[in-house]
Amino acid sequence: MEKAKGHCVKYGDNVDTDVIIPARYLAIQDKAELATHAMEDIDQHFHDKIKKGDLLIAGKNFGCGSSREHAPQVLKDSGISCVIAESFARIFFRNALNIGLAIVEAPEAAKEIQEGEELEVDFTEGKIHNLSSGKSYTMAVFPPFLQEMIDKGGLIASVNEKLEKMQQKT
Repeated sequence: MEKAKGHCVKYGDNVDTDVIIPARYLAIQDKAELATHAMEDIDQHFHDKIKKGDLLIAGKNFGCGSSREHAPQVLKDSGISCVIAESFARIFFRNALNIGLAIVEAPEAAKEIQEGEELEVDFTEGKIHNLSSGKSYTMAVFPPFLQEMIDKGGLIASVNEKLEKMQQKT
């Protein structure tokens, strides 16, 4: 987990999990199909404008509401490589890391970055570079074990890989 690079889409404060993925779609089992419904209640064009690697910028309390893991998963499956927000709801924050979606609390960056700007997030350096404006922002660096877990696709994938390695040794 070194860098994420892409254009950004931007939303405001208190985007809840029911907006990220409306409950009426939760019975869909196919991840790609489910991802086509991400954010559709506030942005019907979200799915069409996201390219793999793009970033989502949000205000305060992103991911509030229910504890459904579907919310960060559909963002990841939509192609979002990283979510930058002023703040996250605690359960969304944990669920995002558990499924391997990089998330960053960076209030100044979240306030100043505009929709459509191109960003590069350097997770090792702890910097968000706005390639459109030339401005850079500081962010907290994930500890190595979290970077590794996100790289492997989340908590379950990381644990499964470690178990496989242990079994191979025996």
